[in-house]
Amino acid sequence: MSEDKNTEEIIEKSEESHKKVETPIEDLETKIETLEKENDDFKNKWMRSNADYQNLQKQSIQRVSQEILKNKLNLLSEFMTIYEDFIRAENSLSKNNVDTSGIEVIRKNMEKIFSENNITPIDDIVGKPFDPQIHDAVSVIEDDSVDDGTIIQEVAKGYYAEKRILKPSKVIVSKKKSEKQKWLKK
Repeated sequence: MSEDKNTEEIIEKSEESHKKVETPIEDLETKIETLEKENDDFKNKWMRSNADYQNLQKQSIQRVSQEILKNKLNLLSEFMTIYEDFIRAENSLSKNNVDTSGIEVIRKNMEKIFSENNITPIDDIVGKPFDPQIHDAVSVIEDDSVDDGTIIQEVAKGYYAEKRILKPSKVIVSKKKSEKQKWLKK
């Protein structure tokens, strides 16, 4: 029986040592799972923060670019007024047979600057319908020979810049006489 007792003791010790080994392994597995979850959480937070930062950076670049474009177009618009003054002066002086070669050089240099900055005139508008997006009506004339809202005359040239209206065309628009007005004039 002493052998049986010894065997039982050995089995008991073996089971106890096995239990002791199982507990730290289970604890370690639980800790590993917890740490993996925390790692995944931190990784997700980092990825979101990184994406937010990249979006913020893109938005900042876009805002700065838009502000630069806005300032550029404002400056070019100011130059457009001076350019038109040169055209008027050149036309006026040439009618009086005055040498306009100096003004012509300045005008051509300004046209070069406008061309380099993608500024193009709004062309061929007489006879077309009035569009408040690109035209500015300065006067209305009664005319039964054309439809209401037809552009009769261009008073000042309009310009596009960067696919936007830099300066609307100033125009005179038609309006048909009403039947009542026709009757009153008889």
